[in-house]
Amino acid sequence: MLAESKRFRFLRLEVWQEGRKPYRLVSQMVRKFPREELFGLTSQMRRSARSVCANSAEGSGRNSDKDFAQFVEIASGSASEVASDIFLALDEGYITDVEGEAALTQVAVAVSKASGLYRKLTGVPPRCAQPSAFRFPRSRPS
Repeated sequence: MLAESKRFRFLRLEVWQEGRKPYRLVSQMVRKFPREELFGLTSQMRRSARSVCANSAEGSGRNSDKDFAQFVEIASGSASEVASDIFLALDEGYITDVEGEAALTQVAVAVSKASGLYRKLTGVPPRCAQPSAFRFPRSRPS
């Protein structure tokens, strides 16, 4: 890593570090999506996965814990959006159950880290989704 990067506070945040993992996984998964999804699910999954890191980083640069917490909450919401998109990709047959399970596991870790940071910043648990909500379904809608 670049020696200069130590000046960025967000690099020490677990939510930012863990948020990179689902982003990389999503980037790999969407490469095999159909071309007609390029401006739909493919783009949306990449943007929401990227938003987990981006909002964590932006919040870390704010001057108050209240502002920081708001960006962490947005990051957690973006992770929930990634999870929803993973289920949609599964429903469409774009990814396998194994890929979906791996991605949801990574997203759940990022949400857990965001929830912990939010709690630390505000003293209260977040209202957003908890990682236990990302359990892999046993059946899919018909």
